[in-house]
Amino acid sequence: MKTTTRAILVIAFIAGVAPAMAAEDKQARSWAATCTGCHGTNGHSEGGIPGIAGLDKDQLVSQMLEFKNDRRPATVMHRHAKGYTDEQIERIAVFFSAQKRR
Repeated sequence: MKTTTRAILVIAFIAGVAPAMAAEDKQARSWAATCTGCHGTNGHSEGGIPGIAGLDKDQLVSQMLEFKNDRRPATVMHRHAKGYTDEQIERIAVFFSAQKRR
């Protein structure tokens, strides 16, 4: 095992993240990148759109599913949410919940 890979696994365990989740982080980060136009880099909004960094994972999932299932009014969020599977929404929520709030 390469030293870099070993270091990543150690960091993942220290952070309390399973190795499989650590491997998925790159994909979740990629999906979350579509949110940066409105919600800011890593969910840190600089404008009138709410920041989503550090929010509770379950809250993020719930809100995204409400948008996806047309149970929450929105201008564009329902279109974004419908583009993701429930699993992708869960993984994106894990990513944003792990970001530090400002």
